[in-house]
Amino acid sequence: MHIERLGFIGAGQMAEALIKGILAKGLLDASQIVASEPSAQRRSDMQARLKIELFEDNKDVVDRADVLLLAVKPQVMAKVLTDMGPRLTQRHLLISIAAGVTTQFMESMLPDGTRVVRVMPNTPALVQAGASALCPGRHASFKDMDTAKSIFDAIGKAVVLSEELLNAVTGLSGSGPAYVFTFIQALIDAGVREGLSRDVAAMLSVQTVFGSALLCLETGKSPADLTAMVTSPGGTTIEGLYALENRGFRAAIMDAVRAATERSRSLSKTN
Repeated sequence: MHIERLGFIGAGQMAEALIKGILAKGLLDASQIVASEPSAQRRSDMQARLKIELFEDNKDVVDRADVLLLAVKPQVMAKVLTDMGPRLTQRHLLISIAAGVTTQFMESMLPDGTRVVRVMPNTPALVQAGASALCPGRHASFKDMDTAKSIFDAIGKAVVLSEELLNAVTGLSGSGPAYVFTFIQALIDAGVREGLSRDVAAMLSVQTVFGSALLCLETGKSPADLTAMVTSPGGTTIEGLYALENRGFRAAIMDAVRAATERSRSLSKTN
């Protein structure tokens, strides 16, 4: 990566997941990572676990790092950017994972020419299996995008898109884990309904979803082709699929992604 020192503004769960991924992949050493965190206990715990340097004040991180990853809540982003602005130089690249905060908003709060990248990761990043989408601000270079993508490839898979598509990404992969969790819970409850113990139903359901996703990833086959592999003429699976189609299962998922996308679009307009 094109990074001398990486600084995290905010050291919550997503920041820690990113740091763990970067260290596990050997992209940077712990000595090259710094972070800010207001909680003294959290700073102490993270220092013990990750061996990185932590500070209470964001300014200490800005002064020490050339790439700054903003892992703060959207509602405090304006204050964070305002405080950081006077200390930023041409060497700084800012990467934000704050949901709904546009590159235009960030650039309006920062010195002219500041290089900004916006990223939409999702919660499976916490177990190094995230799906992230990145988009450049007006002044971000191809080198900057390579740097940002390498960070998020460390915790799963990342793709570069235009910013106008990030609302769709939010509706799909950002909110998608909740749809999958709901599906898993429905499978568990269905197993219990058919007589399985809840523990057994949970194990079978979670492993089935995990294995199915892994099969998609490792075979490269389309979901439709893999569905055909387990659907025999006149068999049990086709009966189950018919029941899902009859209840509008796929349409419901598509409507959920559309609703979340529209909500993301409306929230982004406030930033």
